[in-house]
Amino acid sequence: MVHSPVIMQFTLQDITQAARTFVDNIGDRRLFAFYGNMGVGKTTFIRAICQQLGVRDDVTSPTFAIVNEYRSGILPKHLAALASQPIYHFDFYRIRRPEEILDIGFDEYIYSGNLCLMEWPELVEQYLPQDTVPVKITQQPDDTRLVEIG
Repeated sequence: MVHSPVIMQFTLQDITQAARTFVDNIGDRRLFAFYGNMGVGKTTFIRAICQQLGVRDDVTSPTFAIVNEYRSGILPKHLAALASQPIYHFDFYRIRRPEEILDIGFDEYIYSGNLCLMEWPELVEQYLPQDTVPVKITQQPDDTRLVEIG
């Protein structure tokens, strides 16, 4: 299925609505690679996305663990397939060698069919499947965030 790119701009006060828009546009896609400079809000945006997916756990950056697992809650009908399924949140910032992700069973996560939200994907791009959706977040001069999905 071909998806049109989604572009949105938001302030941190509007992040809940931006996350809802993101979730509404997930469709059948499961792999999302979040690009952006340090401090741009990748983890904050992923936390808001997880809240929209009914995650009740504390969503934090898995910088030291590399991957955190969360469970989604009750979801709208168009996302019912994600209900109670694991959501994997990766942070590759501390990866020294791209091959390190193979040691954590990255292939099993990525091909599980579950939602994978990945920060710092540029460090492991050679291992990302072709259907991984890029999500670029940039801070604008007015301090809003521009998000380009796909």
